[in-house]
Amino acid sequence: MAIDRGIRIIAFFKLLKGILLFGSGVGLLNLLHKDVADRVMQWINILHVDPDNRYIQNLLVKASIVNERQLKRLSVGAFFYAGLLLTEGSGLLLGKRWAKYFSVIVTGSFIPLELWELVKQFNVNKTIVIGVNIIVVWYLILRLKRE
Repeated sequence: MAIDRGIRIIAFFKLLKGILLFGSGVGLLNLLHKDVADRVMQWINILHVDPDNRYIQNLLVKASIVNERQLKRLSVGAFFYAGLLLTEGSGLLLGKRWAKYFSVIVTGSFIPLELWELVKQFNVNKTIVIGVNIIVVWYLILRLKRE
């Protein structure tokens, strides 16, 4: 059975996000027992980013107050969500029907949270993410109904 292009795109997108999130989890673990603000400043210098930029300043403030416990929690969350994304992506790529249901449930369950975050603070990027997630859920539901 051939997998349609839309499902393949969704699968690769989920796999890419899962791999990036897994890498983020590893990176967060590497920050344990280190001065996070100092590490961020090193990356700012390596990437030649303006340290006076307000977003960079905000990042530096947050990095200076993050503690070991928060880093561990963030890394566990990153690994958990990466696992969900990698499961969704690989299942979709293998053409598994359960993966479509799983993706609808997982992706759909985050939409209310994303909407709440958007209501708290409007952001164009958040709006795009919500729109993409709604389209993904809608598309998968249509594919499930056709089967």
